Amino acid sequence: MTVQTAFEQHFTPQELAVSWKLDVSTIRRWFIDEPGVLKYGKQSRRDGKRSYLTLRIPASVARRVYNKHVR
Repeated sequence: MTVQTAFEQHFTPQELAVSWKLDVSTIRRWFIDEPGVLKYGKQSRRDGKRSYLTLRIPASVARRVYNKHVR
């Protein structure tokens, strides 16, 4: 992540889902492996509990992915 990306506005998957009128699971699927997305939490736990992974999506990454999916 560049310094410029670190200080730009970041969105939650829920915010983008509302804005783009898509399901949150679609947004998470589009961004989970996208470079530049801030991820924290544990993606796979070994203790049998549910995994939590929080995403924060920089505006520039959201713009790039949106343009990739718009026809």
